[in-house]
Amino acid sequence: MEGRASDVITPSAAAFLAAMHRAFEGERQAVLQARAERRREFDAGQMPDFSPETQDIRDADWRVAPVPADLLDRRIEIAGPPEATTIVEGINSGARVFVADLEDALSPSWANLIAGQANLIDLWAGRLEAVNRRGSKHAPRPDGAAVMLRPRGWRLPEAHVHVDGGPIAAALFDLGLYLFHNAGRIRAAGKTVAVYLPKVEDAREARLWNDVLAFAEHKLDLTKGSVKATVLIETLPAAFQMDEILHAMRERAVALNCGRFDLIFSFVKCLGKHARFVTPDRASMVMGSNFLAACSYLLVKTCHRRGALALGGKIADLPVAGNRAANRDALNRIKADKQRAALEGFDGVWVSRPDLARVAQEVFHGLVPEQNQLGVTHADVEIIREDMLSMHPGRRTESGLRGNIRVVLRYLSAWLEGQGAVTLHHMLEDAGTAEIARVQLWQWVYHRASLSDGRKITPELFGEILQDEAGKLRADLGEEAFRSGRFAESAKLLSDMTLAQDVPDFLTLSAYDLLAA
Repeated sequence: MEGRASDVITPSAAAFLAAMHRAFEGERQAVLQARAERRREFDAGQMPDFSPETQDIRDADWRVAPVPADLLDRRIEIAGPPEATTIVEGINSGARVFVADLEDALSPSWANLIAGQANLIDLWAGRLEAVNRRGSKHAPRPDGAAVMLRPRGWRLPEAHVHVDGGPIAAALFDLGLYLFHNAGRIRAAGKTVAVYLPKVEDAREARLWNDVLAFAEHKLDLTKGSVKATVLIETLPAAFQMDEILHAMRERAVALNCGRFDLIFSFVKCLGKHARFVTPDRASMVMGSNFLAACSYLLVKTCHRRGALALGGKIADLPVAGNRAANRDALNRIKADKQRAALEGFDGVWVSRPDLARVAQEVFHGLVPEQNQLGVTHADVEIIREDMLSMHPGRRTESGLRGNIRVVLRYLSAWLEGQGAVTLHHMLEDAGTAEIARVQLWQWVYHRASLSDGRKITPELFGEILQDEAGKLRADLGEEAFRSGRFAESAKLLSDMTLAQDVPDFLTLSAYDLLAA
């Protein structure tokens, strides 16, 4: 598929990417520096809060531009990498939106990126086909799910493409190629050009995205404001700036999405040096309570007040083949999660597989028979800073410690081998869940947190268990598979990141040099 690079990066597409880079690389670097400064302030003890400088935006009566008709019903959304089969099955799944996810669901090897963009070009050119498990070809249904692109976030470079001696931002590479090749065809088909924007931290970053999209509209002769955006609220700073983010993109914002996994990750990354925020086992950090509940209610209230949709995330549970009782329990957890989201006022939820779209649809459509719940205002709900910083109670166990180590080892190995997600113990582990596991390990070691049996999680204990888990993998897989799976590299990277004095920003950023080598 790398042979299609010439179809994807044409001379005119390359010129468009270069123009985007020259227009926005300076501001991108500035927002990355602002992120680093914010982290230093959090480490020093300054807590996130609602800014008094933007109180007027939060208090004023304004609304985003009307949501396009084809994006008003987003009750079920499915996300996956832009592989041909995944795209076709996602569009045909019964979900209302398919998210082609280059951020968390794709390992960004050059081959994967080129193949993904080529598949999306084929989709909008009307020639994409996939072969199902029975060997027959099938194509996307014209009345299937709307398609949105989720590019990579601002932090990542794209090492394979340089402009003026430096790498282009991965965000601009992903977004620029998609819009350049497909925006005209999408509009000609009478559909909305739509994107999902990840890892936004504040209104300044939202304005940067808005400026990029306005630039693309101008260069590609698209109507101003016609490219619509959903912003993922998956960082703790962004959770305190929902109004401001919508306001910065009010001509094109159609929704916010509460990204639970990355929100937990960001919470630990931002506040991890403070002992009162030491986390329990990941399994204890559930939606519907503490800071995750506060963020959910605030997001629904904010979005609906401003005329935008409020979308919920997914859980990691997957069906369990061959075990009826375990499968029933897993499906019940998935259904309960979708029920909670509907009752909290969300307009839609995410799933990760086509079979789960049907499960979620049964629950969510039963509770939300209309296109959305924009009428749910939560006018009586008041969320304050303390609610947004409320940590879940719970224990830390050796099982949780080992589980985190296994998740990161397995995920990193898969990611370095070109796979963006891995199934482990009937849970779908992607970059978001792996990041939680990784920052929890760092936090527990940093604070020498106590396990439920009284032992301290010291560097030595972490090292012993890491070595033991790596040894189990070697025994289970065999020496050759262990070596070819790059588990030794993964274990070293995990050790280095866990024992660092400051928590490294992103797992995928630290691992990217190994992938791109």
